[in-house]
Amino acid sequence: MDYTVAPGDPVIADLRVGEAFSGSAYSYIPQRIRLFETAQGADRTPVEMRMGDRPALSMSAPETPGLLAVLHVTTDNRLTYSDWDTFVRFVTHKDAAWTLDAHAARGLSEDGVVEIYSRYAKALVAVGTGAGQDRAYGLTTEIVALANPYADDVSAGLPVQVLYRDAPRPGAQVEVFDKAPGGAVAVTTLAADSDGIAVVPVAPGHRYLIDAVVLREPDPARAEETGAVWESLWASLTLEVPAD
Repeated sequence: MDYTVAPGDPVIADLRVGEAFSGSAYSYIPQRIRLFETAQGADRTPVEMRMGDRPALSMSAPETPGLLAVLHVTTDNRLTYSDWDTFVRFVTHKDAAWTLDAHAARGLSEDGVVEIYSRYAKALVAVGTGAGQDRAYGLTTEIVALANPYADDVSAGLPVQVLYRDAPRPGAQVEVFDKAPGGAVAVTTLAADSDGIAVVPVAPGHRYLIDAVVLREPDPARAEETGAVWESLWASLTLEVPAD
């Protein structure tokens, strides 16, 4: 994906599931999509592709320069853990070890733990100068860039805010995947402050995938329908800091 494009030029992106900027590219399948839009300021435009298109996003950038957000929310996916240790490693890695005590308190089995998960992704693209500011778009969970990596001075770091149900997530774990121009990926974690804000160290010419995961009990109707005892909601933000 090119993170800087001229007004009217193509904006092309794959939908990928994975980590560290890797993973298979998925086709445009409407049944798997809850929301797919581009947004420039308050103007939001649905992404409309043909079934099976890959890349899943291919459109013309707005004619007006500015910061463009690509928003993508999936439908629920179901996952069964092969063993208890795998579940323990996952929730521990995501700073959600509290779920282990809650699991036991709910009297749940450690065999065949079923989880449903959904993704709340945002990518920031500079159209022309890329001027403008990211904002909250009302996703169930999302990460908002509090500075513009294409137009602002982010030499002291890029502040981001993690939201859940339109409110800050105090102390949220923020995982940062930093891809250098040569392709190497470094992974770090940060803790958001009491306002859900973390400052991500960034470098010119690097690309960033920033994520934060909410673990919660599924609502009773979804639990009955899917057999899930836990639900995870994955917020992510991808962007590039322009080279000097």
